[in-house]
Amino acid sequence: MNPINKTLVLLLAGGVGSRLNVLVQSRAKPAVPFGGLYRIIDFSLSNVMNSGLTQVGVLTQYKPLSLMNHLGNGAAWDLAGRSRGVKILPPRTGSQDSDWYKGTADAVRQNIDFIKAHPCQEVLILSGDHIYHMDFDQMIQAHRQKKADITIGMMVVPKEDIHQFGTGITNDEGRIVEWEEKPKIARTDLASMGIYVFDTAYLLALLAESREEVDFGMHLIPKAIQRDNVYAYRFNGYWRDVGTIQAYWQANMDILHDDSGISPEAWGIRPNVEAGNRMADRCPARFGEAAKVHNSMISAGCIINGEVINSVLSPGVVVAKGAVVRDSVLTDDCTVGEGALVDLVIMDKRVKIGRHAVVGSGDKSHVNEQHPSHLYTGITLLGKAAQIPDGAVIGRNCIIGPQRLPHDFPSLHIASGATV
Repeated sequence: MNPINKTLVLLLAGGVGSRLNVLVQSRAKPAVPFGGLYRIIDFSLSNVMNSGLTQVGVLTQYKPLSLMNHLGNGAAWDLAGRSRGVKILPPRTGSQDSDWYKGTADAVRQNIDFIKAHPCQEVLILSGDHIYHMDFDQMIQAHRQKKADITIGMMVVPKEDIHQFGTGITNDEGRIVEWEEKPKIARTDLASMGIYVFDTAYLLALLAESREEVDFGMHLIPKAIQRDNVYAYRFNGYWRDVGTIQAYWQANMDILHDDSGISPEAWGIRPNVEAGNRMADRCPARFGEAAKVHNSMISAGCIINGEVINSVLSPGVVVAKGAVVRDSVLTDDCTVGEGALVDLVIMDKRVKIGRHAVVGSGDKSHVNEQHPSHLYTGITLLGKAAQIPDGAVIGRNCIIGPQRLPHDFPSLHIASGATV
């Protein structure tokens, strides 16, 4: 057996991701469309595939149907076959809601039987909701060389962002000697990526002795650092937690810039082209005589008769004559009507913008009134299958809920910061 195949992967994909607002109203965060062709989980799964790993358990919980349909049998990532596979692992719900996963460690603890059914030297624990490219083989080899009990993927992040992460202070050998989970005032800029390699026997023993402790970062990692061999594996590439609307928008925009560090195609990231109605049966994108496209990603099945500037368009988007789309992310099968303007907007699937409507107008300083911590940089968010009336003017930092129809709008003028 190839040594790398001695590693079992557990991919945590059950998070609510509530800060993505209407984008996660009907799907788990890892299933959110990203970068025109992909879903967020495609990055972790492709990294697994490209690292030569073959057995994956995907731990689901929150609204998993879309994610399960996307995963299928794992064939899109070469994970289907006699010696390879993707197994969906939902919570072992009993008679009480409390049987659901309470945290990252509890989720793994509830699936000890899956680990025991796949004898392995190490367990690699990943999150399904990050955008990055990483060779797990190198991390596993470093774990073995150090004879570590736990190895944690870590990277330097700006000090102003460190409060969002678990942080570690290391000695000269790379061993983590102190740990702080989401510190208000950080003493280091080295942050956890939520990627762990555990010695399997050690992991099982740790979970068995700590049954009341439900989270790795909050509970088990600090305990392990005090007494056992826990090492940092430093990562220097592109990695983004796209858990906020601003971070999601920025990561999409990064794809349009050669110097940003993100390159899904060069990384070998695979979408599932057969899932849903995304790409497999789409015709090539079509561009009319009046079409203008500047620094944008245009996917298969798009029809462009207007102008697209600095934007990411998923399959099937239609931009009508005279329409302008700028600094925006449009997912599958959205339609922008004739003469409409779309500026700094994220649209979920099948949104329709009426003729001569304006979405994204006015002052960016008016944060969203209902969700001020979600929308505060000027981005307006349109939920799945919403229909914007002809001639409507929608402000900045607005939320238009899923399936909103023209008669649901109180006025053709929606002020910045409002929610419909």
